[in-house]
Amino acid sequence: MRDDLELLQGTWNVTSLEMDGQQMPDTMLGEAEIVIKGTRFMTTGMGAIYEGTLNLDPSANPPQLDMKFDAGPEKGNTNLGIYKLNGNTLKLCLATRGSVRPSRFASAPGSGFAVEVLTRRDSKTAKPKKSTSKKAVRTASGSAGPATEFEGEWQMVSGLMNGAAVEKSTVQWVRRVTTGNETTIYAGPQVMLRVTFKSDPSKSPKTIDYVNTAGANKGKTQLGIYEFDEDLLKVCMASPGSERPTRFESVRGDGVTFTEWKRTRGGS
Repeated sequence: MRDDLELLQGTWNVTSLEMDGQQMPDTMLGEAEIVIKGTRFMTTGMGAIYEGTLNLDPSANPPQLDMKFDAGPEKGNTNLGIYKLNGNTLKLCLATRGSVRPSRFASAPGSGFAVEVLTRRDSKTAKPKKSTSKKAVRTASGSAGPATEFEGEWQMVSGLMNGAAVEKSTVQWVRRVTTGNETTIYAGPQVMLRVTFKSDPSKSPKTIDYVNTAGANKGKTQLGIYEFDEDLLKVCMASPGSERPTRFESVRGDGVTFTEWKRTRGGS
């Protein structure tokens, strides 16, 4: 009988993500994937390449795994977790911080736990891994262009998605990083949105257009508005294919995302 490590070999795509009790919309899932080869894993599509070793304990109930990072932004850290493998579906619950291992597949607000569902990608259609990821990073940094008023790193202050408030325990994990005309939004290490953008501060309200460069909406455009109040940024974005918002609000059913951000580093 093949052991769990052998069964985990290959490429897995993230199809569902819940962090700190907040279910992330499918439209905001990036191109994150985990490639497992032997005891090594590599995670790409998160704005950087994360690498390390994978240790399993399938005899535990539920089965346990440790992801020990030895390269990338998380180098030196270990995520403790549990897993459930069912054919081509892999379910993980990981502690993204701290030393307490989850005991069930749940992520309560403030727990720091993330529940992910991954599906195996057909090896015949798999894209090149390491070289493609590095090329994407180089291309992004090389084509970003001059700094804009959005330049730097921003911490989310508040958010409304389709009229529903983003939990405070999740807000603290979300940040946006802008270089030139490229913006990436992270929830913890997970890329939630990666876009290029153009803005027009001469309009009232000021307008901003996103072109998604990753995830299910890759290639699609989103229309929005924005305003600055010193180092506070307000952004209100329609869903792909919808009309541009005219006010800074989001009500249930409108598909609009309204977020507020505080600059933490950098600036134009």
